[in-house]
Amino acid sequence: MSVFDQIRRRGPWSSSRIETFVTETVIPMRLSCVASTGYPLVTSLWFLWQDDCFWCAVQAHSRVAAHCRRNNRCGFEIAGDQPPYRGVRGLADVTIVPEAGERMLRGCIARYLGDEQSDLAQWLLGRVSTEVALRIEPRSIFSWDYSGRMKSAPTA
Repeated sequence: MSVFDQIRRRGPWSSSRIETFVTETVIPMRLSCVASTGYPLVTSLWFLWQDDCFWCAVQAHSRVAAHCRRNNRCGFEIAGDQPPYRGVRGLADVTIVPEAGERMLRGCIARYLGDEQSDLAQWLLGRVSTEVALRIEPRSIFSWDYSGRMKSAPTA
């Protein structure tokens, strides 16, 4: 049974369709956390879907990590910028997991870059000692898919 069967789910997609989307779609997640000002801060992050949670890697002293330490409630969205518009968004709780930082960073590098040979991968790995993982546990999820009504929309 998928975690998406156990939480509040709305929209046209089944739990299995949502899980396929978050596993196979290789675009950044938009994570919204509450900043110290009380306003939302939206950050785009690479993510992995593992163990019924989203995982991201960030620097331990980054603003997003500080905001998540202060308030563990967040919103997220995974959706492309080109037609046909479709994706998922929801509410979640964030936990910072320091011991998983390197593993999640290496997983994200593999997913988004393919290997660790690029200059960007090497730069990211050069900071791995201060990397932490964000474990983002969904509490509700909403899917949307405008593919049917956008069949004739131009694509990039």
